[in-house]
Amino acid sequence: MKSFIVLALFVAAAVAAPAGPDADAQILKQDVDNIGVDGYSYGYETSNGISAQEQGQLKNAGSENEAIEVRGQFSYTGADGVVYTVTYVANENGFQPQGAHLPVAP
Repeated sequence: MKSFIVLALFVAAAVAAPAGPDADAQILKQDVDNIGVDGYSYGYETSNGISAQEQGQLKNAGSENEAIEVRGQFSYTGADGVVYTVTYVANENGFQPQGAHLPVAP
């Protein structure tokens, strides 16, 4: 469920993005591997410098604590010309992003 929420946030951000010079970006690379109940992975790279990759794996299969753990990262070039990268884990402890540009809790 949490990975669905994360995916929905990415889709919402993509739809809300203004059309501009990046509107004609081409997909340079795309890999998708849906290996069924055991997990999945995907990755892509576009001509405008956006890239992402993610893997999901079932943890504690068949137990009370069964959960999907998702690990991934995405990168893009901001309007200031800086490449921003976010790595994340989403599991039973919630969505945990990390990036040089993100604030860190004390």
